[in-house]
Amino acid sequence: MKLRDIIGNEILSQINDDQDKTNKDGLPFVSDLRPGSSVLSIFKVHSKRIQEARDGKKFLLLTLSDKTGAIRAIDWFNAEHNDDTLEQGTVVRISGRVVVYEDRQQLNLDSEGIQVLEIGQYDPERFMAVTTKDIPQMYDDLLGLINNMSEEHIKALLRDIFENDKKFIEKFIISPAAAKVHHAYKGGLLEHTMSVAELCVFFATKYSDSIDRDLLIAGALLHDIGKVYEYAVTPAGIDRTNDGELVGHIAMGIEMVGRAIAKIQGFPRYLQTEIKHLLLSHHGEMEWGSPVIPKTTEAIVLHMADDLDSKVAQFREIEEREFNGSTASWSNYDRFLNRRVFMKNRRSGD
Repeated sequence: MKLRDIIGNEILSQINDDQDKTNKDGLPFVSDLRPGSSVLSIFKVHSKRIQEARDGKKFLLLTLSDKTGAIRAIDWFNAEHNDDTLEQGTVVRISGRVVVYEDRQQLNLDSEGIQVLEIGQYDPERFMAVTTKDIPQMYDDLLGLINNMSEEHIKALLRDIFENDKKFIEKFIISPAAAKVHHAYKGGLLEHTMSVAELCVFFATKYSDSIDRDLLIAGALLHDIGKVYEYAVTPAGIDRTNDGELVGHIAMGIEMVGRAIAKIQGFPRYLQTEIKHLLLSHHGEMEWGSPVIPKTTEAIVLHMADDLDSKVAQFREIEEREFNGSTASWSNYDRFLNRRVFMKNRRSGD
């Protein structure tokens, strides 16, 4: 069975439209900006920081972004006012000029270069990034992992969720994996899930004498399914739902797995417990949101694979968002990673 057999061609066509990066409103994206050009466009404030020049004059250092990337911007004219007015996530219409400073593109704003916009004054699709990977292919690969399993109870559980539940599938393939930290774009949850599953396939082969392959891969596919109901894509961006705030994706995932298991006659109690433990412990530590810490080999491997994929994605997304030059440079400080990132021009191998 293929994804189109489950959800139909109409939804697949919508996915293709979402992945189209054509500039529909005529305003340039970050990826369109070139040194020396004058710019009038709409961006989102990703970060801001008031600073002081050597002569004592204050300026506002901004990172402005859209779905194609980010650019550093400088406001020399209304620094303190705009620092008080703007917040992270504020959508603004800007005017300025693109220059190169310290080997990076920079947008020097005009004296009246920032205007705050409200919802309805801009196209929210400017800011909603979509995975660049092939969504139908990723989902078909997911179904292939399920079909290759030998444990019939696990296979039945996964098929009930990933083949039979059409409403869940329609949400799952376009859901983000987070609001900000990693894979925070449409299709991000599917992309992250498959990356974790592929890592788990490798580890299950590497440590075949210590790992139950089907159990580990099941944990990889199921560990974040509750995020389908934890996040919602709105005109303002990615927001947590009420259920996401009050219950969270781990608890919702446990409920979903429990309902699916209840349909399967003879599902072993020990297997149900181990699968639930994988979901409950995948954050690794209680202070990171897991009700319990990993206490099986499969659970610690799942946590490590999940953490590895999220960290690599964070580094990659920082480079994609902030790297504009031809030589290596440092990113702005990232509060989620608690560090700056050394960014390299991977296209040229620097």
